[in-house]
Amino acid sequence: MIDSLPLFHRLSARPVIVLGEGEGAEAKRRLVERAGGVVFAELESGIAAGARLAFIAHEEDARAEADAARARAAGLLVNATDRPSLCDFTVPSVLDRSPLLVAIGTGGASAGLAKHVRLRLEAILPPSLGHLARALHAGRGRLRARFPDAAQRRRVLDEALREGGMLDPLAAGSADAVDRWLSEEAAVRQGECVTIHLRSQDPDDLTLREARWLGEADVVWHDPEVAAAILCRARADAARAPVPEDGNAEVKAAAGLTVVLRGPAEFHGA
Repeated sequence: MIDSLPLFHRLSARPVIVLGEGEGAEAKRRLVERAGGVVFAELESGIAAGARLAFIAHEEDARAEADAARARAAGLLVNATDRPSLCDFTVPSVLDRSPLLVAIGTGGASAGLAKHVRLRLEAILPPSLGHLARALHAGRGRLRARFPDAAQRRRVLDEALREGGMLDPLAAGSADAVDRWLSEEAAVRQGECVTIHLRSQDPDDLTLREARWLGEADVVWHDPEVAAAILCRARADAARAPVPEDGNAEVKAAAGLTVVLRGPAEFHGA
Protein backbone atom coordinates (compact mmCIF):
# COMPACT_ATOMS: atom_id res chain seq x y z
CA MET A 1 0.00 0.00 0.00
CA ILE A 2 1.44 3.39 -1.00
CA ASP A 3 0.47 6.64 0.70
CA SER A 4 0.41 8.75 -2.46
CA LEU A 5 0.40 8.30 -6.23
CA PRO A 6 3.52 9.70 -7.95
CA LEU A 7 2.62 11.73 -11.05
CA PHE A 8 4.50 13.93 -13.50
CA HIS A 9 2.56 17.12 -14.18
CA ARG A 10 3.25 19.16 -17.33
CA LEU A 11 3.51 22.85 -16.44
CA SER A 12 4.92 24.42 -19.58
CA ALA A 13 3.25 27.85 -20.13
CA ARG A 14 0.60 27.02 -17.51
CA PRO A 15 -0.31 29.24 -14.54
CA VAL A 16 0.82 28.13 -11.08
CA ILE A 17 0.19 30.04 -7.84
CA VAL A 18 3.11 30.55 -5.44
CA LEU A 19 2.28 32.48 -2.27
CA GLY A 20 4.73 33.62 0.38
CA GLU A 21 8.02 35.34 0.96
CA GLY A 22 11.51 34.24 1.86
CA GLU A 23 13.70 31.31 0.89
CA GLY A 24 10.93 28.69 0.86
CA ALA A 25 8.74 30.65 -1.55
CA GLU A 26 11.70 31.51 -3.79
CA ALA A 27 12.65 27.82 -4.00
CA LYS A 28 9.12 26.96 -5.17
CA ARG A 29 9.16 29.79 -7.73
CA ARG A 30 12.44 28.53 -9.16
CA LEU A 31 11.07 25.00 -9.32
CA VAL A 32 7.91 26.08 -11.17
CA GLU A 33 9.89 28.24 -13.60
CA ARG A 34 12.37 25.43 -14.21
CA ALA A 35 9.41 23.29 -15.33
CA GLY A 36 8.20 26.07 -17.64
CA GLY A 37 5.27 27.23 -15.50
CA VAL A 38 4.07 30.83 -15.18
CA VAL A 39 4.15 32.01 -11.56
CA PHE A 40 1.27 34.00 -10.08
CA ALA A 41 1.96 35.61 -6.71
CA GLU A 42 -1.69 36.38 -5.91
CA LEU A 43 -4.38 33.78 -5.34
CA GLU A 44 -7.21 35.61 -7.12
CA SER A 45 -5.23 36.41 -10.26
CA GLY A 46 -3.90 32.86 -10.45
CA ILE A 47 -7.40 31.38 -10.15
CA ALA A 48 -8.66 33.75 -12.83
CA ALA A 49 -5.82 32.61 -15.13
CA GLY A 50 -6.86 28.97 -14.71
CA ALA A 51 -4.26 27.73 -12.22
CA ARG A 52 -4.77 24.23 -10.85
CA LEU A 53 -1.82 24.06 -8.45
CA ALA A 54 -0.96 26.30 -5.51
CA PHE A 55 2.26 26.39 -3.50
CA ILE A 56 1.83 28.13 -0.15
CA ALA A 57 4.99 29.13 1.70
CA HIS A 58 3.82 31.59 4.35
CA GLU A 59 5.77 31.57 7.60
CA GLU A 60 2.67 32.20 9.76
CA ASP A 61 0.55 29.11 10.40
CA ALA A 62 -2.77 30.97 10.43
CA ARG A 63 -2.06 32.66 7.09
CA ALA A 64 -0.95 29.39 5.50
CA GLU A 65 -4.06 27.57 6.75
CA ALA A 66 -6.37 30.35 5.50
CA ASP A 67 -4.85 30.51 2.01
CA ALA A 68 -4.73 26.71 1.75
CA ALA A 69 -8.46 26.58 2.54
CA ARG A 70 -9.25 29.31 0.01
CA ALA A 71 -7.21 27.61 -2.71
CA ARG A 72 -8.75 24.21 -2.03
CA ALA A 73 -12.26 25.71 -2.04
CA ALA A 74 -11.51 27.04 -5.53
CA GLY A 75 -10.64 23.52 -6.71
CA LEU A 76 -6.83 23.80 -6.59
CA LEU A 77 -4.43 21.17 -5.35
CA VAL A 78 -2.30 22.60 -2.54
CA ASN A 79 1.27 22.17 -1.37
CA ALA A 80 2.06 23.97 1.90
CA THR A 81 5.76 24.20 2.74
CA ASP A 82 6.67 22.29 5.96
CA ARG A 83 2.99 21.56 6.67
CA PRO A 84 2.26 17.99 5.47
CA SER A 85 -1.25 18.01 6.96
CA LEU A 86 -2.22 20.87 4.59
CA CYS A 87 -0.80 19.22 1.47
CA ASP A 88 -2.76 17.56 -1.32
CA PHE A 89 0.56 16.79 -3.01
CA THR A 90 4.23 16.88 -2.06
CA VAL A 91 7.28 17.79 -4.14
CA PRO A 92 9.88 15.04 -4.63
CA SER A 93 13.62 15.39 -4.84
CA VAL A 94 14.32 15.20 -8.58
CA LEU A 95 17.27 13.57 -10.31
CA ASP A 96 17.44 15.20 -13.73
CA ARG A 97 18.55 13.18 -16.73
CA SER A 98 16.08 14.95 -19.03
CA PRO A 99 13.90 13.73 -20.52
CA LEU A 100 14.33 10.95 -17.97
CA LEU A 101 13.48 12.13 -14.47
CA VAL A 102 13.75 10.16 -11.23
CA ALA A 103 11.58 11.50 -8.42
CA ILE A 104 12.23 10.46 -4.82
CA GLY A 105 9.57 11.30 -2.26
CA THR A 106 8.73 10.46 1.33
CA GLY A 107 5.22 11.91 1.45
CA GLY A 108 6.49 14.81 3.51
CA ALA A 109 8.13 12.59 6.13
CA SER A 110 11.70 13.74 5.45
CA ALA A 111 12.87 15.94 2.59
CA GLY A 112 16.43 15.44 3.81
CA LEU A 113 16.20 11.68 3.37
CA ALA A 114 14.84 12.07 -0.16
CA LYS A 115 17.69 14.44 -1.00
CA HIS A 116 20.40 12.07 0.18
CA VAL A 117 18.88 9.12 -1.67
CA ARG A 118 18.93 11.31 -4.79
CA LEU A 119 22.56 12.22 -4.22
CA ARG A 120 23.49 8.52 -4.01
CA LEU A 121 21.62 7.82 -7.24
CA GLU A 122 23.33 10.80 -8.92
CA ALA A 123 26.61 8.91 -8.58
CA ILE A 124 25.13 5.72 -10.08
CA LEU A 125 22.95 6.85 -12.98
CA PRO A 126 25.04 8.12 -15.91
CA PRO A 127 24.36 11.44 -17.67
CA SER A 128 23.92 9.45 -20.91
CA LEU A 129 20.47 8.27 -19.76
CA GLY A 130 18.94 11.38 -21.29
CA HIS A 131 20.63 10.62 -24.62
CA LEU A 132 19.30 7.04 -24.46
CA ALA A 133 15.75 8.27 -23.78
CA ARG A 134 15.89 10.67 -26.73
CA ALA A 135 17.28 7.97 -29.02
CA LEU A 136 14.50 5.55 -28.05
CA HIS A 137 11.91 8.25 -28.65
CA ALA A 138 13.35 9.00 -32.08
CA GLY A 139 13.18 5.29 -32.93
CA ARG A 140 9.57 4.74 -31.84
CA GLY A 141 8.23 4.86 -35.39
CA ARG A 142 10.65 2.22 -36.62
CA LEU A 143 9.95 0.02 -33.59
CA ARG A 144 6.18 0.28 -34.12
CA ALA A 145 6.55 -0.55 -37.80
CA ARG A 146 8.59 -3.65 -37.04
CA PHE A 147 6.50 -4.79 -34.07
CA PRO A 148 2.92 -3.51 -34.44
CA ASP A 149 1.75 -5.41 -31.35
CA ALA A 150 2.24 -3.40 -28.13
CA ALA A 151 3.00 -6.48 -26.05
CA GLN A 152 5.70 -7.51 -28.53
CA ARG A 153 7.28 -4.05 -28.36
CA ARG A 154 7.34 -4.18 -24.58
CA ARG A 155 9.04 -7.58 -24.60
CA VAL A 156 11.62 -6.41 -27.15
CA LEU A 157 12.45 -3.39 -25.01
CA ASP A 158 12.62 -5.49 -21.84
CA GLU A 159 15.14 -7.78 -23.48
CA ALA A 160 17.31 -4.90 -24.72
CA LEU A 161 17.16 -2.78 -21.55
CA ARG A 162 17.73 -5.53 -18.99
CA GLU A 163 21.11 -5.77 -17.23
CA GLY A 164 23.64 -6.93 -19.80
CA GLY A 165 21.26 -6.23 -22.68
CA MET A 166 22.28 -4.32 -25.78
CA LEU A 167 20.70 -1.12 -24.43
CA ASP A 168 21.53 -1.64 -20.73
CA PRO A 169 20.85 1.86 -19.30
CA LEU A 170 23.91 1.75 -17.05
CA ALA A 171 26.31 0.58 -19.76
CA ALA A 172 28.53 3.01 -21.62
CA GLY A 173 27.55 3.53 -25.24
CA SER A 174 24.04 2.10 -24.97
CA ALA A 175 22.49 5.28 -26.43
CA ASP A 176 24.71 5.03 -29.50
CA ALA A 177 23.60 1.41 -30.04
CA VAL A 178 19.89 2.20 -30.54
CA ASP A 179 20.08 2.62 -34.32
CA ARG A 180 21.97 -0.66 -34.80
CA TRP A 181 19.61 -2.43 -32.40
CA LEU A 182 16.57 -1.29 -34.37
CA SER A 183 18.17 -2.27 -37.66
CA GLU A 184 19.60 -5.66 -36.82
CA GLU A 185 19.11 -7.11 -33.39
CA ALA A 186 15.66 -6.33 -32.01
CA ALA A 187 13.91 -9.67 -31.58
CA VAL A 188 10.88 -10.96 -29.73
CA ARG A 189 11.65 -13.21 -26.79
CA GLN A 190 9.81 -16.51 -27.10
CA GLY A 191 7.03 -17.32 -24.66
CA GLU A 192 8.37 -18.33 -21.27
CA CYS A 193 6.76 -19.47 -18.04
CA VAL A 194 8.54 -19.44 -14.68
CA THR A 195 7.26 -20.52 -11.28
CA ILE A 196 8.25 -18.71 -8.09
CA HIS A 197 7.80 -20.73 -4.89
CA LEU A 198 7.48 -18.07 -2.22
CA ARG A 199 9.31 -18.55 1.05
CA SER A 200 7.22 -15.95 2.88
CA GLN A 201 4.65 -13.23 2.27
CA ASP A 202 7.36 -10.55 2.53
CA PRO A 203 8.32 -9.12 -0.90
CA ASP A 204 11.80 -8.37 0.44
CA ASP A 205 12.41 -12.13 0.53
CA LEU A 206 12.22 -12.32 -3.26
CA THR A 207 15.57 -12.89 -4.90
CA LEU A 208 16.82 -10.31 -7.39
CA ARG A 209 16.01 -12.67 -10.26
CA GLU A 210 12.49 -13.35 -8.92
CA ALA A 211 11.84 -9.63 -8.49
CA ARG A 212 12.99 -9.04 -12.08
CA TRP A 213 10.73 -11.79 -13.42
CA LEU A 214 7.78 -10.35 -11.54
CA GLY A 215 8.52 -6.82 -12.74
CA GLU A 216 8.71 -7.93 -16.39
CA ALA A 217 5.81 -10.42 -16.45
CA ASP A 218 3.03 -10.01 -19.00
CA VAL A 219 0.80 -12.46 -17.10
CA VAL A 220 0.81 -13.33 -13.37
CA TRP A 221 -0.97 -16.48 -12.15
CA HIS A 222 -1.06 -16.70 -8.35
CA ASP A 223 -2.34 -18.81 -5.49
CA PRO A 224 -5.24 -17.07 -3.69
CA GLU A 225 -3.24 -16.60 -0.48
CA VAL A 226 -0.35 -14.71 -2.10
CA ALA A 227 -0.04 -11.35 -0.31
CA ALA A 228 -1.04 -8.14 -2.06
CA ALA A 229 2.38 -6.68 -1.18
CA ILE A 230 3.99 -9.27 -3.46
CA LEU A 231 1.47 -8.84 -6.27
CA CYS A 232 2.18 -5.11 -6.17
CA ARG A 233 5.71 -5.85 -7.38
CA ALA A 234 4.27 -6.84 -10.76
CA ARG A 235 3.67 -4.29 -13.51
CA ALA A 236 0.38 -2.48 -13.02
CA ASP A 237 -0.75 -3.46 -16.52
CA ALA A 238 0.19 -7.15 -16.24
CA ALA A 239 -2.78 -9.52 -16.52
CA ARG A 240 -3.47 -11.28 -13.20
CA ALA A 241 -5.62 -14.25 -12.23
CA PRO A 242 -5.70 -17.09 -9.67
CA VAL A 243 -3.89 -20.26 -10.71
CA PRO A 244 -6.43 -22.50 -12.49
CA GLU A 245 -7.94 -25.25 -10.37
CA ASP A 246 -6.06 -27.87 -12.37
CA GLY A 247 -2.85 -25.97 -11.58
CA ASN A 248 -1.88 -26.01 -15.25
CA ALA A 249 -1.01 -22.33 -15.73
CA GLU A 250 1.87 -23.25 -18.04
CA VAL A 251 -0.53 -24.63 -20.65
CA LYS A 252 -2.59 -21.46 -20.47
CA ALA A 253 0.46 -19.17 -20.69
CA ALA A 254 0.32 -16.43 -23.30
CA ALA A 255 3.25 -15.31 -25.44
CA GLY A 256 5.82 -13.38 -23.49
CA LEU A 257 6.72 -13.94 -19.85
CA THR A 258 4.24 -15.66 -17.54
CA VAL A 259 4.98 -15.90 -13.82
CA VAL A 260 3.26 -18.42 -11.56
CA LEU A 261 3.33 -17.43 -7.88
CA ARG A 262 2.87 -20.31 -5.48
CA GLY A 263 2.20 -19.47 -1.85
CA PRO A 264 4.58 -20.26 1.02
CA ALA A 265 4.86 -23.94 1.94
CA GLU A 266 2.96 -23.57 5.22
CA PHE A 267 -0.19 -22.74 3.26
CA HIS A 268 -0.02 -26.10 1.53
CA GLY A 269 0.43 -28.20 4.65
CA ALA A 270 4.16 -28.75 4.13
